[in-house]
Amino acid sequence: MQAFSSELELRIDWSEIDILGHVNSLAILKYVQAARVQYLEGLGLMQSQAEQGIGPILASLSCQYRKPLFYPGKVRVRCKVDEIGNTSFRMQHSVCADGGEVVAEAQDVIVLYDFAKATKTPIPGDLRARIQQVECARGARTLKAAAQAGM
Repeated sequence: MQAFSSELELRIDWSEIDILGHVNSLAILKYVQAARVQYLEGLGLMQSQAEQGIGPILASLSCQYRKPLFYPGKVRVRCKVDEIGNTSFRMQHSVCADGGEVVAEAQDVIVLYDFAKATKTPIPGDLRARIQQVECARGARTLKAAAQAGM
């Protein structure tokens, strides 16, 4: 199982059910969005956007639906950054049902954007370091858990 650095649990709402009786694909993308925003807030990017006019924008999103998700229940979205470029970074998301079964996997690219100049901007060293710190902490937690399990 892949290690993820962030996790968000959400309640499945009855209004997210489609005519076929399972959670609509758009609702799953909203779950991914909520987890993405939580991660970006943790990095301080939403505050940076408000204060400096430099913040994240979604450049691309793809989602592979693996299994249907049903109401009632909860959904858990795990995410991590697995690649950092000059002006963007890629996030991976795993959407899981109550029992831990993966129902969807999503990937997106976030671009750092200067709203005053209306252009993308390089990822500064301090942001790059915060992302790496979050992701390295994930690795350390994974190694600690493996050691405790006797692996």
